[in-house]
Amino acid sequence: MITLKSSREIEGMRKSGAILAGVHLGLRNLIRPGLSTWEIEKFARQYIESHGAVASQIGFDGYKYATCISVNSEVAHGIPRRGLNLKNGDIVKVDMCVEYDGYQSDSCWTYAVGKVSAEIQKLMGVTKKALYLGIDQAVIGNRIGDIGHAIQTYAEDENGFGDIRTLIGHGIQPSIHEEPAIPHYGEAGRGLRLREGMTITIEPMIVTGSWQLATKVVPHDTWRYYVTADGSPAAQYEHTLAITKDGPKILTSQDSKADVKYL
Repeated sequence: MITLKSSREIEGMRKSGAILAGVHLGLRNLIRPGLSTWEIEKFARQYIESHGAVASQIGFDGYKYATCISVNSEVAHGIPRRGLNLKNGDIVKVDMCVEYDGYQSDSCWTYAVGKVSAEIQKLMGVTKKALYLGIDQAVIGNRIGDIGHAIQTYAEDENGFGDIRTLIGHGIQPSIHEEPAIPHYGEAGRGLRLREGMTITIEPMIVTGSWQLATKVVPHDTWRYYVTADGSPAAQYEHTLAITKDGPKILTSQDSKADVKYL
């Protein structure tokens, strides 16, 4: 079911999103070669809980952790691992959800570990711009296909990268996964029409190779996560946003220049 949020509810989600954004800002200084992905999990959980919030991925579909951490060709749903230390040239995606006073937020960011290759730098830049091109289309009266079309055209047609089809964005609030589905590919002018008060995530996952995915199982566990089928690296950026009469409002803003126009 799709619910339209009041200005009070959107403000509550923004407060939740500010806590989540604070984690990402802290990770900019924390992530470095040699760091264990478990240290990322510990930092995120401590930050969230110290701000009176809850890491709302914990317990969702049986998940055990505050963060999903995916490295290099791991696309999504990777878990924090004590034995996985980051290396110079890696890229790491950190995805998390926060609940604060009953309000949800969801955001993923990609981080370069040390010095990365020119190809990885381009991948990260294209993926981040694809996110904001999708957000530009999130206005009252547009359709969901307008979001996906903007992302797909930029990533695939203009830059020759793969645009993941299997994993998509979604509505959010009161739970972390609500209707509608928000694909990052599609046809302009097609799909559900966007209405004031809708709250959604846009979270493109872009790869240097094929968009086809495979799954792996965590050793000594039953948790499955996604990797690129051809081993190519993947990047992801995600914001939670509200559709408002003044345009899209980013609720997980880190106050970057790209965010400023939406505040």
